[in-house]
Amino acid sequence: MRVSLFTTCLTDTFFPDAAVALVRLLRRLGCQVDFPPDQTCCGQPQFNNGLHDQARQLARRLIDVLESSPMIVCPSASCTAMIRQYYPQLFVDQPVLLEKAQQLINKTCEFTEFIQKNLLSELKSAQPRLQARITYHYSCHSRHLSLTPQTCLDLINLIDGIDYVPLEKMDQCCGFGGTFATKLPNVSDKLVADKVACIQATGANTVVVNEGGCTLNIAGYCHRRGLNIRFVHIAQLLAESLNLIEKPAKIKT
Repeated sequence: MRVSLFTTCLTDTFFPDAAVALVRLLRRLGCQVDFPPDQTCCGQPQFNNGLHDQARQLARRLIDVLESSPMIVCPSASCTAMIRQYYPQLFVDQPVLLEKAQQLINKTCEFTEFIQKNLLSELKSAQPRLQARITYHYSCHSRHLSLTPQTCLDLINLIDGIDYVPLEKMDQCCGFGGTFATKLPNVSDKLVADKVACIQATGANTVVVNEGGCTLNIAGYCHRRGLNIRFVHIAQLLAESLNLIEKPAKIKT
């Protein structure tokens, strides 16, 4: 199976180790993975701020760049949701582009969704194993793709040796929310403080977070308070469990 990686801005800029782990894992499970080098932002920041013309320009570019890819895998539910939910709105009055957008929608998957639908048996056969005590934060945008927490938890529980500790308020917003964190910083700070308190209560020193914005927000709060907690994408955890990477890199904040 040939797939293209749509890496997203935050992953490319702040979490390249997650993208490397994702590519190595997909290749280990039998995929041919490429990276269209001309890809840029999906347009979500512009769309969320009401700059729909700018968002439309970026969306048209991404559609063109990924047009020849038979399948696209994205590490972010947020950017995947932007394509699948909002691209039709951007091109509702442009039938030709709307059709192209629909073609992109039909072949774009968030990473955990793609593994569950296409590579679950291969992952089980690989017999992932890792000794670690972890917990998991569920990002809000996963709801837009009808991905429940169990979608990721099932992958975590495939790893032999994992000591998984449920996170209280797992599905409560961390306070990032894109521009929400800058427009309502006091509310955002209360939310992330509550999230970190729940993480600390688990006793886990590793947290799986599959959304770059959430990771920046939660890991940044921990860093500013000197808390020694590691944040990884599920792709990193799975890649480590198959010895594809030496160790999930600590998130830089």
